[in-house]
Amino acid sequence: TGQLLAAEALIRWSDLDLGNVPPSLFIPLAEETGFIITIGNWVLEEAVRQATAWQSRGTPVVVSINVSALQFQQSDFVEMVANVIKSAGLAPHLLELELTESILVRDANEALGRLHALSALGVAMSIDDFGTGYSSLAYLKKFPISKLKIDRSFVTGLPADESDRAIVSATIGMARGLRLKVVAEGVETIAQRDYLAGLDCESFQGYLCSPGLPAHEFEVLMKSLPHA
Repeated sequence: TGQLLAAEALIRWSDLDLGNVPPSLFIPLAEETGFIITIGNWVLEEAVRQATAWQSRGTPVVVSINVSALQFQQSDFVEMVANVIKSAGLAPHLLELELTESILVRDANEALGRLHALSALGVAMSIDDFGTGYSSLAYLKKFPISKLKIDRSFVTGLPADESDRAIVSATIGMARGLRLKVVAEGVETIAQRDYLAGLDCESFQGYLCSPGLPAHEFEVLMKSLPHA
């Protein structure tokens, strides 16, 4: 329908000497050194701050953030999320945490306990880049997850690629059976969007909607689109 459902917080690094450094370059380095925890905490605080500002203006929008494995494994992660939300005054349902399959299956029992604690806070959770990792379907039905995000690598070839059509169709069917919402990532063409809509994929993100924008430019986009 063109209705705006949510926003994803994206981190960018602009350096006077290095220019624009892509996340594909600095995120793996941050994970390797452990600095990803500091970065992840800062992103959480900034995203919640921005979401609270939109909430205060009467234009609330769900803001999702990516959580790294190292960040999720910190013993005080749930407590930190709770404190950030409480101190900012954000309605918990306006924050969504995006987790990869690898995070969830690394230590499934511990992850399950942490996910239920986050769910008790009222925070939404989704599985990001679905299909690129390894998921145990037995655990998938136990996790308090509300959404699957289909990785862009399966969307790029739509609607022409037969393998991509099969994978995306099966993922959407499975999600529907598990009563999960579905988002297709990396949608760039009308043909991709229309094919996904034909499969009853309820939402998408990607350049067809908008490239990443600074907050003040995103506010202009918000005003131009129907709002959930």
